[in-house]
Amino acid sequence: MNASTQLEHNEMLQIRLAVLQREHRDLDLVIQEEEAGVNPDQLLLRRHKRQKLTLKEQIVKIEDDLIPDIIA
Repeated sequence: MNASTQLEHNEMLQIRLAVLQREHRDLDLVIQEEEAGVNPDQLLLRRHKRQKLTLKEQIVKIEDDLIPDIIA
C-alpha cells in the first residue's frame, strides 16, 4: 500500500471511529434515560447494552488499526 492510499485509509478509519464514538455516546444517553424511568424495560436495556458493547469492540478494533505496530 503506497503512502497516499494508506493516508486515505487512515482518514476513512478516523471518520468511522468518530461516527462509532458518537453512536456509543448517544446509546449511553438512551440507556441512562431508560434506567432513570419509573419502570425500565429490561429487555430493551439488555439490547441497548449489547449494542453498546458491540460498538465499543468496533471502536477498539479501529483504534488498534490506527496505531502502528512497534517492533521491539
